[in-house]
Amino acid sequence: AQVSNISKQMIPKVEAYHKRKLSDKFFCVYLDATYLPLRRETFEREAVYIAIGIKPNGHKEVIDYCIAPSENIEVWTDMLQNMKSRGLKQVELFLSDGVVGMKTALARTYPKAHFQRCLVHVMRNICAKVRVDDREKIMNEFKQVHQQTNKEEAITVLHDFYTKWGKVYSHVIRELKDIEPDLLVFYNYPKQIRASIYSTNMIESFNNVIKRKAKPKAEFPTEQSLDAFIGIQAMSY
Repeated sequence: AQVSNISKQMIPKVEAYHKRKLSDKFFCVYLDATYLPLRRETFEREAVYIAIGIKPNGHKEVIDYCIAPSENIEVWTDMLQNMKSRGLKQVELFLSDGVVGMKTALARTYPKAHFQRCLVHVMRNICAKVRVDDREKIMNEFKQVHQQTNKEEAITVLHDFYTKWGKVYSHVIRELKDIEPDLLVFYNYPKQIRASIYSTNMIESFNNVIKRKAKPKAEFPTEQSLDAFIGIQAMSY
């Protein structure tokens, strides 16, 4: 009963959090979705869309989040437009995984923003499509792409990677070439911050906190209870 009362007190605070006015500028915004158990008609794991931003002064915050049955670009588009309508007018750099249509949605909502695809997600995708025996070698070689001194060196490393593995894994290399413009954007920024902006690791660490704290609950009985639970984590981030 006590837990239920606390949750009820949080609901108006969470609703106000979703409607609050946002800062007009963020240097960087990370976008990612994670899955948590929610009971609707049946027990399912549902997508929680999360946006975490870093302001020009270095302050970090969970800009917003929303819950939907699965991850799709329509929900991301609505979320981006909602962020803009609440005052977030300018973003220098967005980071996300390879969800289909994300770059187009960002270009419509924030046409001046740059886009960096998460290299950790790219690496996982490569590993899923190559032989088990080749995975460690390929992973170690691809890691070199984000460990260079400048963009020119990184391009050389990436193209050498194409040459070495192109015959064996032509489909993988073809996909990499298609997204090459989004792989090395982080090199346009000072080397002191590059380690923070070539992947969505920052948002994944937040996701892990949510999952760890949600573990004692087998499932959330309603969307409102899940919303309140995430809201507490987001506001205290």
